[in-house]
Amino acid sequence: MDDKIKRLAAMIKESENVVFFGGAGVSTESGVPDFRSKDGLYNQHDVRFDGYSPEYLLSHECLTRQPEVFFEFYRQKLDTHGIKPNAAHKALAKLEQEGKLKAVVTQNIDGLHQAAGSKNVYEIHGTTARNYCSRCGKKYPADHIFKSTAAVPRCACGGVIRCDVTLYGEQLPEDAVAGAIEAISSADMLIIGGTSLSVYPAASYIGYFRGRYLAIINKDPLQIGPASSRVLQINEPIGKVMSAVMKELGID
Repeated sequence: MDDKIKRLAAMIKESENVVFFGGAGVSTESGVPDFRSKDGLYNQHDVRFDGYSPEYLLSHECLTRQPEVFFEFYRQKLDTHGIKPNAAHKALAKLEQEGKLKAVVTQNIDGLHQAAGSKNVYEIHGTTARNYCSRCGKKYPADHIFKSTAAVPRCACGGVIRCDVTLYGEQLPEDAVAGAIEAISSADMLIIGGTSLSVYPAASYIGYFRGRYLAIINKDPLQIGPASSRVLQINEPIGKVMSAVMKELGID
Protein backbone atom coordinates (compact mmCIF):
# COMPACT_ATOMS: atom_id res chain seq x y z
CA MET A 1 0.00 0.00 0.00
CA ASP A 2 3.02 2.32 0.46
CA ASP A 3 3.20 3.29 -3.20
CA LYS A 4 -0.48 4.20 -3.24
CA ILE A 5 -0.10 6.30 -0.11
CA LYS A 6 2.77 8.20 -1.73
CA ARG A 7 0.69 8.70 -4.86
CA LEU A 8 -2.33 9.92 -2.91
CA ALA A 9 -0.15 12.36 -0.99
CA ALA A 10 1.33 13.62 -4.26
CA MET A 11 -2.15 14.15 -5.72
CA ILE A 12 -3.14 16.22 -2.68
CA LYS A 13 0.07 18.27 -2.87
CA GLU A 14 -0.58 19.06 -6.54
CA SER A 15 -4.19 20.09 -5.89
CA GLU A 16 -5.53 23.41 -4.61
CA ASN A 17 -9.22 22.59 -4.24
CA VAL A 18 -9.80 19.14 -2.71
CA VAL A 19 -13.33 17.98 -1.85
CA PHE A 20 -14.21 14.88 0.14
CA PHE A 21 -17.38 12.87 -0.48
CA GLY A 22 -18.03 10.27 2.20
CA GLY A 23 -20.47 7.76 3.59
CA ALA A 24 -21.06 5.41 6.50
CA GLY A 25 -17.66 3.74 6.21
CA VAL A 26 -16.03 6.93 7.47
CA SER A 27 -17.72 6.52 10.85
CA THR A 28 -17.59 2.76 11.36
CA GLU A 29 -14.12 3.08 12.87
CA SER A 30 -15.72 5.27 15.55
CA GLY A 31 -18.15 2.47 16.38
CA VAL A 32 -21.09 3.79 14.37
CA PRO A 33 -22.68 0.90 12.43
CA ASP A 34 -23.23 1.36 8.73
CA PHE A 35 -26.52 0.46 7.12
CA ARG A 36 -26.08 -2.25 4.51
CA SER A 37 -23.11 -4.44 5.45
CA LYS A 38 -23.63 -7.83 7.10
CA ASP A 39 -23.16 -6.20 10.51
CA GLY A 40 -24.96 -3.02 9.56
CA LEU A 41 -28.08 -1.45 10.97
CA TYR A 42 -30.35 -3.03 8.38
CA ASN A 43 -29.19 -6.53 9.33
CA GLN A 44 -29.36 -6.18 13.10
CA HIS A 45 -32.20 -8.39 14.31
CA ASP A 46 -34.49 -7.03 16.99
CA VAL A 47 -37.71 -8.92 17.74
CA ARG A 48 -39.44 -5.72 18.82
CA PHE A 49 -39.28 -4.49 15.26
CA ASP A 50 -40.21 -7.70 13.46
CA GLY A 51 -42.51 -7.04 10.55
CA TYR A 52 -41.05 -3.58 9.90
CA SER A 53 -38.38 -2.82 7.34
CA PRO A 54 -35.59 -0.44 8.41
CA GLU A 55 -36.60 1.81 5.54
CA TYR A 56 -40.10 2.09 7.02
CA LEU A 57 -38.81 2.62 10.56
CA LEU A 58 -36.72 5.55 9.30
CA SER A 59 -39.45 7.02 7.12
CA HIS A 60 -41.69 10.08 7.26
CA GLU A 61 -44.64 7.70 7.09
CA CYS A 62 -43.57 5.89 10.28
CA LEU A 63 -42.91 9.20 12.06
CA THR A 64 -46.40 10.46 11.28
CA ARG A 65 -48.42 7.23 11.50
CA GLN A 66 -46.59 5.36 14.28
CA PRO A 67 -44.46 7.93 16.11
CA GLU A 68 -44.03 5.66 19.18
CA VAL A 69 -42.46 2.98 16.97
CA PHE A 70 -40.32 5.55 15.13
CA PHE A 71 -38.86 7.06 18.29
CA GLU A 72 -38.21 3.70 19.94
CA PHE A 73 -36.18 2.59 16.91
CA TYR A 74 -34.48 5.97 16.58
CA ARG A 75 -33.38 6.02 20.22
CA GLN A 76 -32.07 2.45 20.08
CA LYS A 77 -30.24 2.57 16.77
CA LEU A 78 -29.19 6.15 16.00
CA ASP A 79 -27.89 7.42 19.32
CA THR A 80 -24.29 8.47 18.65
CA HIS A 81 -23.98 10.41 21.90
CA GLY A 82 -20.47 9.95 23.26
CA ILE A 83 -19.07 8.67 19.95
CA LYS A 84 -15.78 10.33 19.07
CA PRO A 85 -14.27 11.28 15.69
CA ASN A 86 -11.70 8.83 14.35
CA ALA A 87 -8.45 9.28 12.42
CA ALA A 88 -10.26 9.90 9.13
CA HIS A 89 -12.43 12.71 10.53
CA LYS A 90 -9.40 14.31 12.19
CA ALA A 91 -7.23 14.06 9.07
CA LEU A 92 -9.88 15.75 6.92
CA ALA A 93 -10.24 18.55 9.47
CA LYS A 94 -6.47 19.09 9.41
CA LEU A 95 -6.42 19.18 5.61
CA GLU A 96 -9.07 21.90 5.77
CA GLN A 97 -6.98 23.84 8.29
CA GLU A 98 -4.02 23.54 5.92
CA GLY A 99 -6.11 25.11 3.16
CA LYS A 100 -6.10 22.00 0.94
CA LEU A 101 -9.56 20.61 1.64
CA LYS A 102 -12.31 23.04 0.72
CA ALA A 103 -15.40 21.01 1.63
CA VAL A 104 -16.72 17.77 3.06
CA VAL A 105 -19.86 16.34 1.51
CA THR A 106 -21.25 13.65 3.80
CA GLN A 107 -24.12 11.22 3.70
CA ASN A 108 -23.65 10.63 7.44
CA ILE A 109 -25.93 12.11 10.09
CA ASP A 110 -23.67 11.76 13.14
CA GLY A 111 -21.98 15.19 13.15
CA LEU A 112 -18.51 13.67 13.63
CA HIS A 113 -16.88 15.78 10.93
CA GLN A 114 -17.79 18.96 12.80
CA ALA A 115 -16.78 17.37 16.10
CA ALA A 116 -13.32 16.78 14.59
CA GLY A 117 -13.05 20.42 13.57
CA SER A 118 -14.28 20.52 9.96
CA LYS A 119 -16.08 23.78 9.18
CA ASN A 120 -17.36 23.55 5.62
CA VAL A 121 -19.55 20.45 5.79
CA TYR A 122 -22.55 19.69 3.58
CA GLU A 123 -24.81 17.19 5.34
CA ILE A 124 -26.98 16.03 2.47
CA HIS A 125 -28.97 13.63 4.67
CA GLY A 126 -29.29 16.00 7.62
CA THR A 127 -28.05 15.34 11.14
CA THR A 128 -29.05 13.92 14.51
CA ALA A 129 -27.25 16.89 16.09
CA ARG A 130 -30.24 19.17 15.42
CA ASN A 131 -33.85 18.79 16.53
CA TYR A 132 -36.85 21.00 15.96
CA CYS A 133 -40.59 21.16 16.52
CA SER A 134 -42.45 20.01 13.42
CA ARG A 135 -45.23 22.53 14.16
CA CYS A 136 -43.65 25.80 15.35
CA GLY A 137 -40.03 25.20 14.31
CA LYS A 138 -38.53 25.77 17.75
CA LYS A 139 -35.02 24.31 17.97
CA TYR A 140 -33.96 21.78 20.62
CA PRO A 141 -30.53 20.52 21.81
CA ALA A 142 -28.85 17.57 20.10
CA ASP A 143 -29.56 15.14 22.96
CA HIS A 144 -33.16 16.24 23.62
CA ILE A 145 -34.88 13.27 21.99
CA PHE A 146 -32.56 10.76 23.62
CA LYS A 147 -32.99 12.30 27.07
CA SER A 148 -36.75 12.74 26.83
CA THR A 149 -38.74 10.17 28.82
CA ALA A 150 -41.85 10.70 26.70
CA ALA A 151 -42.58 8.01 24.11
CA VAL A 152 -43.16 10.83 21.64
CA PRO A 153 -41.30 14.06 22.52
CA ARG A 154 -43.50 17.11 22.17
CA CYS A 155 -43.02 20.86 22.18
CA ALA A 156 -44.99 23.22 24.42
CA CYS A 157 -47.10 24.02 21.36
CA GLY A 158 -48.06 20.34 21.05
CA GLY A 159 -45.99 19.62 17.97
CA VAL A 160 -43.74 16.60 17.69
CA ILE A 161 -40.05 17.29 18.27
CA ARG A 162 -38.14 15.52 15.52
CA CYS A 163 -34.58 15.11 14.33
CA ASP A 164 -33.27 17.20 11.44
CA VAL A 165 -32.57 14.03 9.47
CA THR A 166 -33.88 13.44 5.96
CA LEU A 167 -36.18 10.46 6.36
CA TYR A 168 -37.32 8.11 3.61
CA GLY A 169 -40.07 9.88 1.72
CA GLU A 170 -38.65 13.36 2.36
CA GLN A 171 -36.74 15.73 0.09
CA LEU A 172 -33.02 16.26 0.66
CA PRO A 173 -32.15 19.71 2.10
CA GLU A 174 -31.90 22.10 -0.85
CA ASP A 175 -29.13 24.31 0.55
CA ALA A 176 -26.89 21.36 1.43
CA VAL A 177 -27.42 19.72 -1.95
CA ALA A 178 -26.74 22.96 -3.85
CA GLY A 179 -23.58 23.58 -1.82
CA ALA A 180 -22.39 20.02 -2.33
CA ILE A 181 -22.88 20.13 -6.09
CA GLU A 182 -21.11 23.50 -6.35
CA ALA A 183 -18.17 22.24 -4.27
CA ILE A 184 -17.79 19.04 -6.30
CA SER A 185 -18.13 20.92 -9.59
CA SER A 186 -15.33 23.33 -8.72
CA ALA A 187 -12.93 20.79 -7.18
CA ASP A 188 -9.66 19.91 -8.87
CA MET A 189 -9.46 16.73 -6.76
CA LEU A 190 -12.25 14.58 -5.38
CA ILE A 191 -11.69 11.99 -2.66
CA ILE A 192 -14.49 9.45 -2.27
CA GLY A 193 -14.33 7.50 0.98
CA GLY A 194 -16.29 4.97 2.99
CA THR A 195 -19.24 4.65 0.64
CA SER A 196 -20.60 2.04 -1.74
CA LEU A 197 -22.23 4.78 -3.82
CA SER A 198 -25.49 2.83 -3.69
CA VAL A 199 -27.67 5.56 -2.17
CA TYR A 200 -29.34 7.89 -4.65
CA PRO A 201 -29.65 10.71 -5.44
CA ALA A 202 -26.60 11.42 -3.23
CA ALA A 203 -24.28 9.12 -5.18
CA SER A 204 -25.16 10.86 -8.44
CA TYR A 205 -23.54 14.09 -7.26
CA ILE A 206 -20.05 12.80 -8.01
CA GLY A 207 -21.04 13.01 -11.66
CA TYR A 208 -20.52 16.76 -11.41
CA PHE A 209 -16.79 16.29 -10.85
CA ARG A 210 -14.66 17.51 -13.75
CA GLY A 211 -11.35 17.96 -11.94
CA ARG A 212 -7.92 16.46 -12.39
CA TYR A 213 -7.59 13.75 -9.75
CA LEU A 214 -10.04 11.19 -8.34
CA ALA A 215 -9.13 9.06 -5.30
CA ILE A 216 -11.34 6.30 -3.91
CA ILE A 217 -10.76 4.91 -0.42
CA ASN A 218 -13.12 2.07 0.38
CA LYS A 219 -12.79 -1.45 1.77
CA ASP A 220 -14.64 -2.88 -1.22
CA PRO A 221 -13.61 -1.99 -4.79
CA LEU A 222 -15.85 0.46 -6.65
CA GLN A 223 -16.32 0.56 -10.40
CA ILE A 224 -15.99 4.21 -11.42
CA GLY A 225 -14.94 4.91 -14.97
CA PRO A 226 -11.86 3.56 -16.77
CA ALA A 227 -8.56 3.14 -14.93
CA SER A 228 -6.10 5.96 -15.54
CA SER A 229 -3.11 7.69 -14.00
CA ARG A 230 -5.51 10.27 -12.57
CA VAL A 231 -7.71 7.73 -10.77
CA LEU A 232 -6.43 6.01 -7.63
CA GLN A 233 -8.27 3.34 -5.67
CA ILE A 234 -7.19 2.08 -2.24
CA ASN A 235 -9.19 -0.76 -0.69
CA GLU A 236 -8.25 -0.31 2.95
CA PRO A 237 -9.92 1.21 6.05
CA ILE A 238 -10.09 4.95 5.52
CA GLY A 239 -8.73 5.84 8.98
CA LYS A 240 -5.62 3.78 8.31
CA VAL A 241 -5.15 5.34 4.88
CA MET A 242 -5.67 8.93 5.97
CA SER A 243 -3.31 8.56 8.93
CA ALA A 244 -0.59 7.29 6.60
CA VAL A 245 -1.26 10.08 4.11
CA MET A 246 -1.00 12.76 6.77
CA LYS A 247 2.34 11.31 7.85
CA GLU A 248 3.53 11.31 4.25
CA LEU A 249 2.43 14.95 3.92
CA GLY A 250 4.21 15.84 7.13
CA ILE A 251 1.06 17.16 8.78
CA ASP A 252 0.69 16.38 12.48
